[in-house]
This record gives sequence, structure tokens and C-alpha cells, in this order.
Amino acid sequence: MKGIQTPICSTGIAVVLLKKINGLDKVLLLKRATPVFKDMWCYIGGSLEQGEQAWEAALREVKEETGITKLALYSSNTFDQIYSPVENYLYIAPVFVGIVEENQEVRLNNEHSEYKWLSFEEAKEFVTLPGNDEVLTFIEKHFIKKKPTEWLRIRVENVGD
Repeated sequence: MKGIQTPICSTGIAVVLLKKINGLDKVLLLKRATPVFKDMWCYIGGSLEQGEQAWEAALREVKEETGITKLALYSSNTFDQIYSPVENYLYIAPVFVGIVEENQEVRLNNEHSEYKWLSFEEAKEFVTLPGNDEVLTFIEKHFIKKKPTEWLRIRVENVGD
């Protein structure tokens, strides 16, 4: 007999932005201003829109939430995951990494009240949701301590334009 299953929902994405500031690797964290996760510090996240691929949602969310348009986008090959006891589903989202040009400035939209560029160690202490620190550790290992493989790079016309 087949048991009851907890549904899996994968309708969103997450993006960790990286930038060199004065030669040091930094991670962007944002403080949520909306009812969902209010006052929590996290990296960029958002939902897919109709007909949109995950990488397209990643680029759109980065632009909407930060105003940043010039970046190299990679699949991180890891995922955000959260169990929702209210809706009784497991939410899984692919995590992307955006390597931002140094001259790109952050312009927050109304979803966030503050932002900080932090070292990986600071960011791991700052993030609110359990598991976000493990995602940051993974990204530091595969995108900072090692050169990311070009196989994970998302190459699309007009990315970063």
C-alpha cells in the first residue's frame, strides 16, 4: 500500500549576489519589509511567472529587488528548501549565483527595507532562516574558493545588458 505523500512545490527561485568590494568577496543580504518573512535577512527570492524559466525569474527578481542588471549568472547546483506546516508542502527552489560588476549599485524596491554587503562569515551569522547558512557555505566553497565551472554559467543573449 502506498503511503500518503507530502507534496513538493517548486514555484520559485533564490539568488545569491556576490561582489568584490576593495578586493574582498562580499554577499548581498536584504531585510524583508513584506508580511512574508518580515524583518528577516535573506538573499533574493521570488516566484516564477507564467511561461518563465527559472533562470529568467532569477534575472527578473534581481532587477526588481535591487536594480542590478549587469551580472554573470550561474546555476549553483544547490537548492533552498523549506517545509510549510500551514500548507503542508515541501518548498524547493533552485539557487542561482550572480557575480555583480563592482560599479553596480543597489536600489531597493518596496519588498526590502535595508541591505548589506557582508563577508561570507558575517552573512552566515546574519541570515535568519535555518539552511540559508548552508547554502552560503556551499556557494563560498564552489564559487569563491574554487573557480565556478563554465558548465553552470547561464549564457543567454542580453544577460547583463
